[in-house]
Amino acid sequence: MKTIAIGALAILLPLAAHAAEQDASRFQLERSGDHFVRLDRQTGAMSLCEEKEGSLVCRMAADERAAYEDELDRLADRVTALENKSIVNKALPSDAEIDRSIGIMERWMRSFMGIVKEFQGEDQRNALPQKT
Repeated sequence: MKTIAIGALAILLPLAAHAAEQDASRFQLERSGDHFVRLDRQTGAMSLCEEKEGSLVCRMAADERAAYEDELDRLADRVTALENKSIVNKALPSDAEIDRSIGIMERWMRSFMGIVKEFQGEDQRNALPQKT
């Protein structure tokens, strides 16, 4: 059991290291006065960063924040429109639609019961004689 765990660990460690390397190469930091600018090479997003208590704290640039807020507003409007559309579509069926559905179910049940009667007739014809 230990051998399997060690083998799995030996496989996973290089993969984790490779993922960390990719993550590290994703961002580029440039000093700008007493701050840093962080560029996300995948998305092109830029963040302003500063060192606080030994940690690098980043926040979105002002123009990206505005774009982010605009996208949130657009998505909220879209969600509201979809919710309103789904409420309208949940209307009850008309009497004609109900009558049509019942007619379909009636025809299906009659057909099904006809098949059941055919099987019952075959069973009675193929029944073995009773010995008493």
